[in-house]
Amino acid sequence: MKSTLIALSILASSLSLSAQTKWIIDPVHSSVNFNIEHLVISEVEGKFNKYNGTISTAKPDLTDAVIDFAIDVNSIDTDNEMRDKHLVAPDFFDAAKYPKMTFKSTSFKKVSGNKYILTGNLTIHGITKPAKFDVTYGGTAKDGYGNVKAGFKAKGIINRFDYGLQYNSLTEAGGATLGKEVEIDLKLQFAQAK
Repeated sequence: MKSTLIALSILASSLSLSAQTKWIIDPVHSSVNFNIEHLVISEVEGKFNKYNGTISTAKPDLTDAVIDFAIDVNSIDTDNEMRDKHLVAPDFFDAAKYPKMTFKSTSFKKVSGNKYILTGNLTIHGITKPAKFDVTYGGTAKDGYGNVKAGFKAKGIINRFDYGLQYNSLTEAGGATLGKEVEIDLKLQFAQAK
């Protein structure tokens, strides 16, 4: 009997060590921003207002984290309604045909301290390419309601041409109106699932 209890205790301990913790995006305390060069002399900023994401991990240092993220392309917001309508139109994002952008992680590698490199597959406009983000993990804290939250900042650069987003008009001088590179800036807070 005693040996059975010991075996059950060891089994329960090992299961708790390998138990997955799931985190769900808290959109009220998060932001998904981007900027792109305009006319070679300045930048235009924008954001997406609707998105969802999860993190699943069993390790306290998050190095086994599996991250899934999806963005509603129609929620693009550049503070200009006419430009936003153009961006979701067929000659750019074609949101009617490709309403979502998705990211699925393949690795979350700790570099040092709270710095990580996140790699994964980013799908935009029906095209999937590898993408990399520099991530700063802000740690965890409980909010006023007892919910455990985790904070992250992530930055990366993609070439929009890689995803078929090749629209460009020319300036009077013959240069491109928009740059190829898009800087992505994420400030994300996740809530631990109960």
